[in-house]
Amino acid sequence: MPAASAVLAIVLAYLALSLVVGLWPGRRASATAEGYVAGDRSLGLLLMYFITGATIFSAFAFLGGPGWAYSRGAAAFYILGYGVLGFIPFYFVGPRAARLGRRYGFLTQAEMVAARFDSRAMALAMAAVSVVALVPYLALQIKGAGYVLDTVTRGAIPEAAGGAIVYGVVLVYVLRSGVLGVGWTNALQGMLMMGLAWGLGLYLPHRLYGGVGEMFRRIAETRPELLQPPGLAAGGEVWGWGEYSTAVLVSAVGFSFWPHLFMKVFTARDDATLRRTVVLYPTFQIFLVPLFLIGFCGVLFDPPPERPDQVLPHMLMHMDLPAVLVGLFCAGALAASMSTGDAMVHAAAAIAIRDGWARGLGAAVDPASERRLIRWAVVAVMAASYLVAVLYQGSLVLLLLSAYGAIVQFAPAVLAALYWKRAHGRAVLAGMIAGSAATLLLTARPELRPWPLHPGAYGLALNVGVLLLGRAKAAEPRREVSEFLRVAAGRLG
Repeated sequence: MPAASAVLAIVLAYLALSLVVGLWPGRRASATAEGYVAGDRSLGLLLMYFITGATIFSAFAFLGGPGWAYSRGAAAFYILGYGVLGFIPFYFVGPRAARLGRRYGFLTQAEMVAARFDSRAMALAMAAVSVVALVPYLALQIKGAGYVLDTVTRGAIPEAAGGAIVYGVVLVYVLRSGVLGVGWTNALQGMLMMGLAWGLGLYLPHRLYGGVGEMFRRIAETRPELLQPPGLAAGGEVWGWGEYSTAVLVSAVGFSFWPHLFMKVFTARDDATLRRTVVLYPTFQIFLVPLFLIGFCGVLFDPPPERPDQVLPHMLMHMDLPAVLVGLFCAGALAASMSTGDAMVHAAAAIAIRDGWARGLGAAVDPASERRLIRWAVVAVMAASYLVAVLYQGSLVLLLLSAYGAIVQFAPAVLAALYWKRAHGRAVLAGMIAGSAATLLLTARPELRPWPLHPGAYGLALNVGVLLLGRAKAAEPRREVSEFLRVAAGRLG
C-alpha cells in the first residue's frame, strides 16, 4: 500500500476510534440539560485531568506553537509563561463556583455571575462575548485539522474538506453524548498527544542534527536572533518587551475564565477533585517543551514550509520516515485539535441557549426543550466556526492571542461575583462592556494604542477602572447576596 494511503488509513482508524469512544458514554447521562452540559456533576479526577488539560492544549500547541518557535524563536516562550501561571486562580475560584453550582443548579459561568447580580443583561452580554470569542477559537481547531490532512495527503484532501471530515466526527459524538463524550475522548486524545509530543520532540533533533544541543549550536551560529528574548514579531523585527509581557499577563489572567474551561468546575464530583486537577495540571504544560524543540528543528530545514504553522507536518512529509510514524503524528495533531474543539462547540451552544436565550432574553424553556435547543445550537456554532476557518488566512497563535483579549474581560466580573460583597452590578456590566469594546477597537486599529501593549491589557485596565468607580454607588447588599457568598465560601450548606 502506498505510504500516503497508509497514513490516511491510520488517520481514519483514529477518527473511527474517537467516534466510538465519544458515543459510548452518552448512555450514562440523564436526559436533561444538566446531564448533557455537566455530566450530572459526576466527573472524577481522571476525566477532570484530561478534560481540562486536553481542552487547553489544542491545534495551536501541535501546529501554532512549533510555528512560532520556527518563525519567531524565543517569542514562543510566552506560551509557557502564561501556562505556568494561568491555572492558579482555578484552585481558589473553582471550588467556590462548584459549591454554588451544586446549591443553585448553575451550569455556566455567565449564569452564576448573572444570578449574583440579578441581571439578565449580564447574562446576555457574557453569552455574546463568549460565543464571539469561542467561534474563532473553534475555527482555529478546524483550520488546524485541515492543515494536517492537506499536508500529509499532498493536497488530495484540501484544507476545507479535511476540516469538515474531522469535525463531522466531533459533531456526531458531541450531539449524542454531551460533556461525557467530550471527557472520554479527551482522555484518549490527551494520552496520545503527550506520548507523540515527547517522541517526536526528542527524535527529530537527533535525526536532523544529532541532538538537541547540536541543533541549538547551529541555530546560534546562523540565526542567533531567534534565541534572543523576547523573540521576533510577525514582521521579523524584535518583539517588544511590553507586548511580550502583556501577552503573558492577558493570557495568564484570562486562562481560567475561558467559558468552556470554567464550565468544567460544575462537572466535578467534589472540591478535592478540582484542587487535585489544578495540582496535576503542570504535567500537561510540560509537553509543550518538545513541541517547541520541533519548531526549532525546522529553522534550518530545507525546503522551508509555505506557512510557519505547517512546519511539523511539512518536515515529516519531506523526510524518509515510516508511514506509521507519519500517521501517528497526524492522529496526535488531530487529537490536539479535537480535544479542544469538542469542548468549545459544546460550551458555546450551552451558553448561547442557557445564558443568551433563556436567562438573557427571558425565553421560557422547559428541560427537554433546553437540551434539544442546545443540540441545534451545536450545529449552528459548528457551521459558523467552519466558515471562519475557511475564510481566515492568518496565524493560528495570533488568532488565539486576539481571543484572549476578549475573554480576560470576564475575570473582574467573576472575581467580584465570588468575593466582593459590595460590588455594583451595573458597574461590573459597564466595565465588562467597556473593556471588551476597547479591546476590539485596539485589535482592529493597533495604530491607536499609545504604547505597544496587548489590546486586552488596555481593555482590562479600563474594565477594572469602571468597576472600581461603581463602588461609591454600591448599596447595602441584599440578604440573598450574603447567602450567595456564604455558600461560595463553604459556610452554608
